[in-house]
Amino acid sequence: MKTYKPTTPSRRQMTNINYSEVLTSNERHKPLTMRILASAGRNHRGVITVRHQGSGNKKLYRIVDFLQNKLNVPGKVETIEYDPYRTAFIALVCYRDGERRYILAPKNLKVGEEIITSEIAPIKLGNRLKLKNLPLGTLIHNVEMIPNEGGKLARSAGSFVEVFGIEGKYCILKLSSKEVRKVPSECFATVGQVSNPDWNLVNIGKAGKSRGLGIRPTVRGSVMNPCDHPYGGGEGKQPRGTKRPKTMWGKVTGGRKTRHKRKSSTRLIMQRRPKIR
Repeated sequence: MKTYKPTTPSRRQMTNINYSEVLTSNERHKPLTMRILASAGRNHRGVITVRHQGSGNKKLYRIVDFLQNKLNVPGKVETIEYDPYRTAFIALVCYRDGERRYILAPKNLKVGEEIITSEIAPIKLGNRLKLKNLPLGTLIHNVEMIPNEGGKLARSAGSFVEVFGIEGKYCILKLSSKEVRKVPSECFATVGQVSNPDWNLVNIGKAGKSRGLGIRPTVRGSVMNPCDHPYGGGEGKQPRGTKRPKTMWGKVTGGRKTRHKRKSSTRLIMQRRPKIR
């Protein structure tokens, strides 16, 4: 982590990732970038549907290959780069046939290493193979939930999934959230933990940096008027005044289950993640 001299009150608290120790290139591969127009949380009519979003620094989207479907074609890691659209780092891989693709960079992946996607690939950092061919206890990321649909699980910085066991046509996985679930054994996954595990230690430090990330200020409901929020009104500091926490539209939140009761994949969840006390 990188700290700063306390030249201002906000600088005293600010911490950041020391990118110079990890990243190997500041130049992006232009054919794999595209511009995404920011919507600032508005729909097609310009109405705000997601609050607290707006402005933010201009950035280019990197097209990341979550499917990694180049079977049995070795690739060489050329660079480890920063991605403004995600918390993890990405790696530019040049395959033997000359094609280049961005992938999620595993932790401790080095430039010059060779990776491959194959059913019979060795258990090595960055290699991608089917769940049924992984030994128990292996840490993996970018895990598919449906075969040939691309990685969905464990894609953010520092996350990983542990192989718990094989049961028939399913593989039992333990997620970072402590949830235990079944995933078809024919799904692919990449060996290793996602890079940048220190991301959760970053302290933004000042409001201006938060605005650069596209986050607008959030006003507490208790300081609003009664017409604007269920918590509003009263003289001075007042208690909430309602039994259950509510949104500004009066909808119950905070502890209410949001998962659909009849969702088909519920049968594959063997143990739900524990509640945060």
